[in-house]
Amino acid sequence: MNKSKLLRDLLHRPGPVLVTGAHDAMSAKLIEEAGFDGIWASGFGISAAQRCLPDANYMTMTENLEIAKNMNEVVHIPVIADCDNGYGNALNVMRTVAQYEKAGIAGISIEDNIFPKKCSFYPGFKRELVSLEEMEGRIRAGKSAQGGSDFVLIARTEALIAGWGMEEALKRGRAFARAGADAVLIHSKSRAPDEVIQFAKSWDQNIPLVVVPTIFDSISADELHEAGFKVIIFANQLIRSCIRSMREMLGELRQKKYAGAVNDHLVTLEEVYKLVGVDEMKQAEDTFLPVSGNDVKAIIVNAGFEKHLMPLIEDRPKGMLDIKGKTILERQIEVLNACDIKDISVVRGYRSEAIRVPNLRYYENPDYEESYILSSFFCASPQIQDRVLFLYGDILFDRVVLEKLLQSSADISLVVDLAWYDAHRQGAIPEGLERELVMMEEPPQATYRYLPSEENHRILKIGQNLDRRSAHGEFIGMAMFSPTASQVFIQEYERLKKEDPGGPFHEAPSLKKASLTDMIQELVDRGFPVKGVDIYKGWMEVDTFEDYQRAWAQSK
Repeated sequence: MNKSKLLRDLLHRPGPVLVTGAHDAMSAKLIEEAGFDGIWASGFGISAAQRCLPDANYMTMTENLEIAKNMNEVVHIPVIADCDNGYGNALNVMRTVAQYEKAGIAGISIEDNIFPKKCSFYPGFKRELVSLEEMEGRIRAGKSAQGGSDFVLIARTEALIAGWGMEEALKRGRAFARAGADAVLIHSKSRAPDEVIQFAKSWDQNIPLVVVPTIFDSISADELHEAGFKVIIFANQLIRSCIRSMREMLGELRQKKYAGAVNDHLVTLEEVYKLVGVDEMKQAEDTFLPVSGNDVKAIIVNAGFEKHLMPLIEDRPKGMLDIKGKTILERQIEVLNACDIKDISVVRGYRSEAIRVPNLRYYENPDYEESYILSSFFCASPQIQDRVLFLYGDILFDRVVLEKLLQSSADISLVVDLAWYDAHRQGAIPEGLERELVMMEEPPQATYRYLPSEENHRILKIGQNLDRRSAHGEFIGMAMFSPTASQVFIQEYERLKKEDPGGPFHEAPSLKKASLTDMIQELVDRGFPVKGVDIYKGWMEVDTFEDYQRAWAQSK
C-alpha cells in the first residue's frame, strides 16, 4: 500500500483532512478505529510517552523513526511524522527523508527551529529560528532525497511562535512553497484562532495549509477548513487524556487496594485482545504452526482391575507398571505434554492411592469392579467439554500417532491401526485374542508396509465381535471429540441412562458394562459421522504379561 499516494489523494478530496497525534502503535490503532484520516507521529507525545523527556530533540531520529514505523505497521491510514527541524542541517534532512520514506511513512513535517529545538509552547525559553535561506535549503535537500514523487514534505514555520510577526510568517511560508514544500504548517500560541485565520486569508500559494489547534481549541475543524486550512492536526489531546485517565485510575487503585475497584475505568481484556489481533494470531497459528494440543483436554481411564495380570498388579493399577524407570502413565503424559496437552485428567479405581503423578486432575470410579470403560470416562464428565482426547490407560504410543490425531478436523476421530489387516492375513493374530476392530465405509487399500493416507475414512462398525474378514483395522484406544461432539456425547449418554432397561447395549451386557466402542457404535447408528485416522503401527497395548515383557524389551 502506497500511503504517500493515499495522503496525496486525501489532500485533493473535498473537505478537511482530520489527523490525530499518536505516541505509540496502540494509540495509532485507536485513532484509526475512531475514524480519523491520518496519524500524526507526535514528537511531543513520543518524547513524553516513550522516554518521559521534554520535546527538545533529546530523542534521535532513529528512535523516533522506530516508533513511527511501529504505528505505520498496525494501521491502514497514512502516518505523518513530526520530524522537528529535520534533526540537523540540510544533509541531516536528506537522510531523514530517505529513512522515513523507506519505512513507508506517508510524509514528514520539518520546521524552521534551530537544532536542538524546544516545544513551541514551553514558557520562558528564548526562541531562535534558522535563517530563511537555511530552511529553504532543508526543503530542497529533503525533496531531492525522495525516492518517489508521492512522499509529502510539510514545511512548518514558527515565526508567529517566536513573535516575529505575520509578515515574516507569510514571507517564510511563501518561500517554503517556492522551495518545493508540499504543504505549509502555520503554528501559533495565541488563545484565539485570529492569527492563523489571518495567515490563511493572506495565503496566495497553490499548496495546502496545515494547522494545529492546540491552544486555540474552541474552533472546529469545519470552521478552520472554511477559513482555508486543509489538514487539521489534533496533536497532543490523546497523550494528555491518557495521563489524566491513568492518574485517576491509579489514585483509586492505591486508595482501595483491590483490582475490582477500578473496573469502571477499564476496558475488558477481550477488547485488548481484539485490538492487538489475538484472533488473527490464533488463525495464523492454526494454519501455519506445527500441530498443538494446547486447547485439548485429555481423559485417561486407569480404573480397572484385570485379574489375569496378577500378581503383576497386586499393589498398583496397570497404568502404574514400571517400564525401564517410567510408568505407563508417565510415558503417556510425556507424549501428551510434548504435543502441548497439559490439561490431563485420570480416572482412578483399583489401587487409586498408587496413582500420585503431580499436575493431574483425578476422578474416582468407586464402582470400578461392576462397571467398565464408558462409565469410567463419565466419572470425569466435568472435563468432557471443548476438544477432548479419550485415552485408554494401558497403551504406549509414538508422538507421531498423537500428532496425526490432533490434525484431524472431524467431530469424532478414532485412531485405527491398519497393520492389523496385514497381521491378520499372515495369521499372526491367533483366534480368541479379542481386539476392538473397525470397518470403514471406503477403506484404504491396505497392503503390506502400508503408508497411511492423509484422508479420514468414515467408520461403519466397531467392536470386538466384528467379523475379522470385514475388518480393516484395529482401534488402538485413542479418540478425539470436537466441542460439538463432546456435547452430543454427554447428551446421548444421559438419554441412554434414562431409557436404560438394564439389558444389552451393543456388545456389552448393559450400559454400565459398556466400552467406549459401544457408545461409538451407538453414535454411528444414529447417523453421527465418526472418522478413522489411520496409522501403521507406532503403538503398543499392555494387556497381558507377554505384552508387558514386549513393552519392556522394545521401550527406550
